Amino acid sequence: MAKLDSKARLRWACRRGMLELDVLFMPFVEEAYDSLNDDDKATFQRLLAADDPDLFAWFMGHEQCEDADLARMVKIILDRVRV
Repeated sequence: MAKLDSKARLRWACRRGMLELDVLFMPFVEEAYDSLNDDDKATFQRLLAADDPDLFAWFMGHEQCEDADLARMVKIILDRVRV
């Protein structure tokens, strides 16, 4: 039951104030999050704690995230959603 509660909280955290972020995070958490290792899951959760303007800048390529782990997670998400 705790896993379900945790996943529900994660889905809630993925709901952002920007559609551009929602369309990245929501499919990723539904389709790819469970396949991440524990370290990457923790990194993804840290990424969700970042401010929306920073996330937007990183995902749109306007800025490079200085945290190497977060930057790698941004790349993982972008690679996953690009067709």
